Amino acid sequence: MRNTLLIFLALGLFACNNADVSEPTVPTTTTATPATFEAPDYAMVIHGGAGTILPEDMTDERAASIRTAMNAALDAGEKVLKAGGSAADAVEATIWVMEDSPHFNAGKGAVFTNAGINEMDASFMTGHDQNAGAVGGITILKHPISAARAVLEKSEHVLLAGKGAEEFSILQGLETVEPKYFWTEHRWSALQRALEGEKVEQEKIQGNRIIEEIDRKYGTVGCVALDKSGNIAAGTSTGGMTNKRYNRLGDSPLIGAGTYADNATCGVSCTGWGEFFIRYAVAYDVHARMAYGGASVADAANAVIHKTLVEKGGTGGLIALDAKGNVAMPFNTPGMYRGYLKAGGEREVLFYKE
Repeated sequence: MRNTLLIFLALGLFACNNADVSEPTVPTTTTATPATFEAPDYAMVIHGGAGTILPEDMTDERAASIRTAMNAALDAGEKVLKAGGSAADAVEATIWVMEDSPHFNAGKGAVFTNAGINEMDASFMTGHDQNAGAVGGITILKHPISAARAVLEKSEHVLLAGKGAEEFSILQGLETVEPKYFWTEHRWSALQRALEGEKVEQEKIQGNRIIEEIDRKYGTVGCVALDKSGNIAAGTSTGGMTNKRYNRLGDSPLIGAGTYADNATCGVSCTGWGEFFIRYAVAYDVHARMAYGGASVADAANAVIHKTLVEKGGTGGLIALDAKGNVAMPFNTPGMYRGYLKAGGEREVLFYKE
């Protein structure tokens, strides 16, 4: 009997010492990057919109011009990062270049609303403190991304809209322009096609919503940067959807839908059919999959774009960058203007499903 009791005690002691073997591990808030991987001194990723971007629809001249604009944007951001500047400064400098280009649906290249005006939105978020700022429905600010950053840094609010956002931005000394500055021939022509299309597409009206994708291209611009201090910042700027009505806002000015940043996980900027990105909190979902599920930035981004959105009928893409310099650029449309760079010379600009 005594020997039997000793055996039971020994078995119990062994079980206690090894009880933690079957316990689930707690997911970390970082990506599944191998520990031997060395993060670059800095890194940056940009997008210029996702949609029906096909080589057969692109002239060599236009492709070269867009590529030049994207490389100029990358150059502007890298100049800041290489000199030891902040991720926030790099994001703002990069998006300025894209807002100044007529090739992208932001700033100078913004699309027209149904009323024939340009209404722009932007958002900005810093990963070290999760502070954020955004503006919506602005019409006279040359660089909407700077207005979003001003809200982040100089106000107690997160989102300002319309005349109030413009008034606040003017008080901060931001540059304004006459609305005619944003007029471009190809955006005006796109609106005319949209208005004409309404006359023959009435069967697509569902309730009071007109379901259409004029040009089937979303030209939102965005940037995520990682600086030498390990801080991440993300920004997004857009002119919205061609022929939009009723002061419609998409995901771009909404933190968690179109933009998100957290040093512990990643920075995200989205582009696509905004209503879907809002409903499924796409930018935040990428962060959450990393923070609570231990997913890598690539796995998290791919799951949201290729599974969550596809299952619900949403189209678009996103860019994401983690603290190790890992880049993700998934999209479920035929193409997405995108590019990235890392310290040391690694750089790439892509348009299609290469």
